[in-house]
Amino acid sequence: MISINEILITRQATLKEALSKLETAGTGILLLVKETGIFERTITDGDLRRLILAGHQLDETLNILPKIHSTIIKKEYSRREVLSVMNAAVINHLPVIDDAGKVIELLERKEIDQQILLSTPHMGSAEREYVDEAFETNWIAPLGPNVDAFEKELAQKVDIKHAAALISGTAAIHLGLRLLGVSQGDKVFCSTLTFAASANPIIYQGAEPVFIDSDRETWNMSPTALANAFAVASREGWKPKAVVVVNLYGQSADMDPIIDICDQYNVPILEDAAESLGAHYKSKHSGTFGKLGAFSFNGNKIITTSGGGMLVSDDEELINKARFLSTQARDPAPHYEHSEIGYNYRMSNILAGVGRGQLQVLEERVKARRSVFDTYVKELSDIYSIEWMPQPEWSYSNRWLTTATISPNAKIGSKELIKKLSEDFIEARPVWKPMHLQPVFAGTRYFTAQNTSIADELFENGICFPSGSNMTTQQLERIINAVRKILK
Repeated sequence: MISINEILITRQATLKEALSKLETAGTGILLLVKETGIFERTITDGDLRRLILAGHQLDETLNILPKIHSTIIKKEYSRREVLSVMNAAVINHLPVIDDAGKVIELLERKEIDQQILLSTPHMGSAEREYVDEAFETNWIAPLGPNVDAFEKELAQKVDIKHAAALISGTAAIHLGLRLLGVSQGDKVFCSTLTFAASANPIIYQGAEPVFIDSDRETWNMSPTALANAFAVASREGWKPKAVVVVNLYGQSADMDPIIDICDQYNVPILEDAAESLGAHYKSKHSGTFGKLGAFSFNGNKIITTSGGGMLVSDDEELINKARFLSTQARDPAPHYEHSEIGYNYRMSNILAGVGRGQLQVLEERVKARRSVFDTYVKELSDIYSIEWMPQPEWSYSNRWLTTATISPNAKIGSKELIKKLSEDFIEARPVWKPMHLQPVFAGTRYFTAQNTSIADELFENGICFPSGSNMTTQQLERIINAVRKILK
């Protein structure tokens, strides 16, 4: 950041002094002020060169500078507004003036137009080694030693027996539902507060999603709402083929009561742990509680393979079947023989190499994300309109995204806060829109614990803040200052 005092100059200074100061500052611009400190105009190296070309001597004072009206901006501004002013005036620096007419800041284009995104990939050095090895050995196809090793290493990391590397977390959920026998006309219970990828595969199988509300303690599937749904289904003479439990924003659902309910009705669980790799529930890894579990390695996840996913289980037969189906269900024959429909869902050896390198630093990434969350909570603790996503005592969240709700009684709600942060080139987003509110799922059944829909409230008031493990301290400070400025 430019130090204002280093570039202030008055008309009593000489042309030589101005040139020397300009060279020392290295900013390409000086700020001409009156003896009282009131801003008058900017001075560029071009302004000084033109004076010399006009025949003025180096020992002449800056009184020879003509008076002009330089473009300025007042102290209340957004980055988008600043960039608009700069573009209109075709300038790269913009003085910020206080009510007294004094310069309090000099904005630079190269800093102003820097965006802070919600969650960006965080790459290391080990990934390149595995990818280079794939190129050197010509293992480019979907399959290869990196795929085999990535499956084994991921399974060991989360303490489960078997894993199948796939092209996406969505593919993992889809295969999981098929392996659980979900087919045309079946019903599947699914968390409502989630991304569409949790529910869309139910439709792929010709089945019907039935959505379950969240609880306040975890933001995930409410055991009480789930019990209500099973009770109604039992009275009506049917039961779901499976239950898709989502672990939202890196936070595990309360699995023990959910497992007890599903066991009571003998219905299998598919755990959507797309966002919760590295999280724990009572010391056990998220994603390992159901009959099957699904992870995602999309570009915004806590570790990434650019695009990719993993289906995991302690049931070897299920994972072997997943591998078979994910490679177009090719039967063991010397020719291309297919006795059932399969999919092109297998991960490539190159992307698996990226995953192997990323997996080595999973604990570091979780630690960094949790630190980001803790910093937000600490630095904004005096803003009582913010309520952070809870972490129950039995849970260890990976804090994939730092999420919160803004009190509905606050003068500025979550949606307005998101809009204002966007004006400062800070990407924040709403909490997932519940599936039962999505137009594509209009008319689907929805079960809550009581008359109130917790998922609706979380969507209405929720916000996701930038949470990347590779954010700088300066970026985090910028976000916190922006939130404080808006809400205070």
